[in-house]
Amino acid sequence: MFKILTLNKISDSGLEPIKNANFSISSEEQNPDGIILRSFAMHDYPLPPTLKAVARAGAGINNIPIQKCSEEGIVVFNTPGANATAVREMVIAGLLLSNRKIYQGINWAQSLTGDVAKLVEKGKGDFVGPELYGKKIGIIGLGAIGVLVANACVALGMEVIGVDPFMSVEAAWAISRSVRRTKDINEIYGQCDYISLHIPYNEKTKHTINESVLEKVKKGVKLINFARGEIVDNAALKKALDDGTVSTYVTDFPTEELLGNPKIITIPHLAASTPEAEENCALMASEELKNYLETGVIKNSVNFPNCDIPLADGKRICIVHRNTSNIIGPITTALAERKLNITDMLSASKGDYAYALIDVDSKEINETEITEKCLAIEGVLKVRIL
Repeated sequence: MFKILTLNKISDSGLEPIKNANFSISSEEQNPDGIILRSFAMHDYPLPPTLKAVARAGAGINNIPIQKCSEEGIVVFNTPGANATAVREMVIAGLLLSNRKIYQGINWAQSLTGDVAKLVEKGKGDFVGPELYGKKIGIIGLGAIGVLVANACVALGMEVIGVDPFMSVEAAWAISRSVRRTKDINEIYGQCDYISLHIPYNEKTKHTINESVLEKVKKGVKLINFARGEIVDNAALKKALDDGTVSTYVTDFPTEELLGNPKIITIPHLAASTPEAEENCALMASEELKNYLETGVIKNSVNFPNCDIPLADGKRICIVHRNTSNIIGPITTALAERKLNITDMLSASKGDYAYALIDVDSKEINETEITEKCLAIEGVLKVRIL
């Protein structure tokens, strides 16, 4: 039986894939095989030696110690696209909020006393804002969410420019032909009335929007950030807001330094906060854990490569290792010395780490011996036999 620890409240229906005799699910499990979480901060969390996989029910993984997990052979999954519909809707709301002074007008109307209808007609001119139709928007990042946002903006009659050097085949098929793709991000900075961010946060994307970038943007641009707060350099942004370079900033990631500025609309991290998105993310995370723990298949890992071959009748050996030379050879030699015939095999790498699935035709093998022999090979991090 595989033991699953939940570190946040997870949609009960989203756990349906692992509600069977092969799994036990608890929020108090001390020796889990797998962890499902949402926003729980794991950086100071001790990783138990039993842990094989972590699944984040969401796209962002900055709350998980990826490097530490990788070093211990723990596969980390996220759920790209599972909350895309919810986020798309909130981005469109953010665009409208940036444009039409809606929330400012609502707050003003709530403060009225006396002849409200007369006061409304007299004061509504203070909240005039332009239409989105015909305006130009740049989408930075054309993943699952970025594509949906780009298509929605096309439907609103906007001129859409997108940039993403790592666009997937699936995204390319899904994106509207009316979206103009560019390889030059400076084209977006220099031309667009709106910029919407849809890239993951990591060391390479930290402060993507910085002082030098803000010197290139079209005067009065409206910046929409439902990706991650750290993608924007807040100090540089506030300076750009003060001098009118940026007219409005809408963010789903409030911090102390962003509060109280009338040009900043702070939304309390609501983009994926729908019951549908929470269930979809939990379902995908549960499926990822189930497939990995039961069959060794990896899909949607952030630290190890996708790896999938059909499950055969014999035993399957799953090996997590560093992406260095001269590892697969010693592994296959060790298996051959024990007269194990390999019927299928797949090895793949991702950055500094790699993964191998090896199927052998025998169902009767000395699992302890094979595990010890493989772990003795330099660079091998974890071995499982299914």
